[in-house]
Amino acid sequence: LKFYASVRLDMRRIESIKQGDQVVGNRTRATVKKNKVAAPFRTAEFDIMYNEGISTVGDLLDLGVTYDILVKRGAYYRYNDEPIGQGRESSKEYLRQNPAVAAEIDALIREKAGLPVRQAGAQSGPNGAG
Repeated sequence: LKFYASVRLDMRRIESIKQGDQVVGNRTRATVKKNKVAAPFRTAEFDIMYNEGISTVGDLLDLGVTYDILVKRGAYYRYNDEPIGQGRESSKEYLRQNPAVAAEIDALIREKAGLPVRQAGAQSGPNGAG
């Protein structure tokens, strides 16, 4: 199977995500070890939250900082000089409670990355378009 596979991924848990004493998810690193159809040895990091799956809100925070849409100073995240939250989990909770701000950040990320911007009625997830 090692030689027959077209794509092989190495999935590693980097750290546990905790709320208080309770573990609520894992920070995960996926590295492409073999790829017959595209460039190998690429790496991605993302949050896998229990009872949720891959955290899209966590990806918004990471990509927002990468594309200079969000400003991270120490543990604080800011968007348009407005504080979002102290720490990653409180910032994720703010974006969950304010979907308009999350959609605005998503549109800016897609614009800077050269990806198509989602339409207003499009859904994300297994039943949606993407």
